[in-house]
Amino acid sequence: MATQNIVKFINSINNLDTKSYSRLKEAIEKRDSIKFVSFLLNNDDYENNRSCPYCNSKEHNKWGIREDLQRFKCKSCMRTFNILTGTPLANLHKKGRWLSYAQCLIDGLSVRKAADKCGVHRNTSFRWRHRFLQNANQIKPDKLSGIVEVNESIFAWSEKGSKRLRRKPRKRGYKSQKDIPSKSRVFTMFCRDRGKNTFDDIFLKFNADNLKPDLSKLITKDTLLCSQNKAVYMKYTKENNIRHGILSIPKKESVKKDIVHIKNVQKYQLSLLIWMKRFRGVATKYLKNYMSWYREIDEFDFKISPETVLVRAKRADKYNTNHFR
Repeated sequence: MATQNIVKFINSINNLDTKSYSRLKEAIEKRDSIKFVSFLLNNDDYENNRSCPYCNSKEHNKWGIREDLQRFKCKSCMRTFNILTGTPLANLHKKGRWLSYAQCLIDGLSVRKAADKCGVHRNTSFRWRHRFLQNANQIKPDKLSGIVEVNESIFAWSEKGSKRLRRKPRKRGYKSQKDIPSKSRVFTMFCRDRGKNTFDDIFLKFNADNLKPDLSKLITKDTLLCSQNKAVYMKYTKENNIRHGILSIPKKESVKKDIVHIKNVQKYQLSLLIWMKRFRGVATKYLKNYMSWYREIDEFDFKISPETVLVRAKRADKYNTNHFR
């Protein structure tokens, strides 16, 4: 814009009525938000080692800017891409409202409340939720050290939102986990060390063979695994020569030798269940996303910033939410 036009525009602001001035201020704030989100994404240090999303080559040149996002051209496959290509945030619109929506995730708002707060449709709010959470499932600790507590929970298989049920209809909810039929059970495992590092996973069948891939990565022979005296954990620790602190269920043991207990992981499980009640049931295919959602905000002691949520949402690879063992 020419200097003379800028001067005329600034002078004309004094002649605006209240309604027009409010609309101008809203437009400027919206533009500032878009600029800030683009700046945040463009200057993420993680992007310094970014490879081509099509051929994984790290040889590329800058190739202009479009919609405030830096584009690149790969020297190998000659295809162009930007910093969001191949990430869950690709092809999403209204960047100026992403930080507001990230704050809604931190606050644990429902789909409709988040839509009202951000000024988007409820379907957009639902789509954004699971795009933002898609990567959170992969951000887990690689190792747990010291004393590790492990416990499991049972959820009923849910097809909430599905137009065609693959099972017979049933009344909402069960009084307890024991009331859930065996064929309708989904098992969740939680591992948490005394440093509050948490790992979780979902299984259709809860046995030692399904647990082994996860526990083998997390637990070393120097680790003390604390659990109740259930055959699944006892079989795994015996086969892999892992130190095992066992709490007897019949004796209702809660603490043994002052260090063997699972109070931390049980407290985490209870907090997760209480937090999830606000959503009035979660579809099983999205259960991992909700567990990862809570794990992320718990990792930062509920003080995570919207900027961190946004940057973490685009970093990891895509994840298939329908994958269960």
